[in-house]
Amino acid sequence: MSTDGDPVRVGVLSLHNSKETKAILNAVDDLGHEGIWLRRENTAISVEDGDVAIEPEVDIVANRLLLSNTEEPAELLGLATTFERIRPMLNEPASVLTAIHKFATAATLANWNIKVPDALLALSNERLNKGRDRFGEVGVYKSAIGTHGGGTWKVDLTEPVNPKVGSRQAFLQDLIDRDENEHRDLRVYVVDGEVIGAMYRYAPEGEWRTNVALGGDVTDATENMPKEARETALYAAEVMELDYVGVDLIEGDDGWFVLEVNPTAGFRGLHKATGRSPAPYIAKLAIEQSGGEVDDERVEELSATLDDSRPAGMPRVNSGPVGDRPTIGYIEEVVVSGTSGSTQAKAKSDTGATRTSIDTSLAAEIGAGPIKSMTRVRSGSVKSGKARPVVDLVIGIGGTQHTVTASVEDRSHMDYPLLLGRDILQHYQVDVNRRSDAGGPDDDEREEEYLE
Repeated sequence: MSTDGDPVRVGVLSLHNSKETKAILNAVDDLGHEGIWLRRENTAISVEDGDVAIEPEVDIVANRLLLSNTEEPAELLGLATTFERIRPMLNEPASVLTAIHKFATAATLANWNIKVPDALLALSNERLNKGRDRFGEVGVYKSAIGTHGGGTWKVDLTEPVNPKVGSRQAFLQDLIDRDENEHRDLRVYVVDGEVIGAMYRYAPEGEWRTNVALGGDVTDATENMPKEARETALYAAEVMELDYVGVDLIEGDDGWFVLEVNPTAGFRGLHKATGRSPAPYIAKLAIEQSGGEVDDERVEELSATLDDSRPAGMPRVNSGPVGDRPTIGYIEEVVVSGTSGSTQAKAKSDTGATRTSIDTSLAAEIGAGPIKSMTRVRSGSVKSGKARPVVDLVIGIGGTQHTVTASVEDRSHMDYPLLLGRDILQHYQVDVNRRSDAGGPDDDEREEEYLE
């Protein structure tokens, strides 16, 4: 707690590099206080003779851990809970846990009479498919934990689906879509019970999801959004007990429904649409909760810029030697999962390919899809390339799961039904001498993909 006008030390707990974390830290500094980035390189917690100390010392912690992006969210939740037991925290772990689980969010909001799409989560295959008829011929199929639109499918419900995608629980949800030609939703960003900005998000061509990370377009909705939508977003943030949150809503025939709440929502799309960044408002909240003072006019002034330059409170980052990354073989046995099944398959590692690709037959076997957009592929000396559909896949490698957008092609004339591109290989080092097929045949393929 700040005393006698001393600057408040605001720690931002974030183990990843993001514009949002940098913007919050820079806003703290620009408001005359001290932003400190809590990350692997500089952070420790010590218990000695009954005294608990945090290193580096902070007065309050803003939680920016991306739990939905990790395979072990419980580890990070434990870390956040440790900090929360020692210092005040914005976006406390218990609230974040509920928010990152999409079905837990829906159940919580429904209990408070907030409209959410009808949904069904079942632990058995038999029960889930027994109930799928109630959603009609087409519905939404979601992994309970996911991000950036990953793990969300629009599916044909005349066919069976699985209660899990890989190791993650999945559920069915009503598809709410008033306009077949224009797919849009509304993102409202709330800080401390106030709307900072709102934007309509429009799905890109060939896509039904509106996420900015998928290429969706955005327009400002801060002043002209319906009163019902504004009040629903504010009520949802209050019910979920989140200090800062992006609330996603969609308009149905019966009014506005909450789709998700995102405690680590990005700022880029909102700033592009509205010209306002939530970062200074989050910084203001942290500072004032610790007894510090800020100039409200300065907060408003800072919100016009998304300052994601390197913050003063960022420690020296040592990425570590390449050997710190796990090793993957040139030919690797993986588990590939879709909406209707999982199977083991041999995959070839190709650092020259931007995107992972899957054989058409294998994609059909596991229920990969439906097609979400098209990609164009250059192969060899063919400059114009060829168009291929792309779908979401979950690929498990040695216990770690990766949700990727893979291209679909006929690979029946090739030796391996899967090709692992840099979207997965960036997390590994490739040992070209290691292969799960003990030196089997080798196809001569090298491709470079780009979005059309």
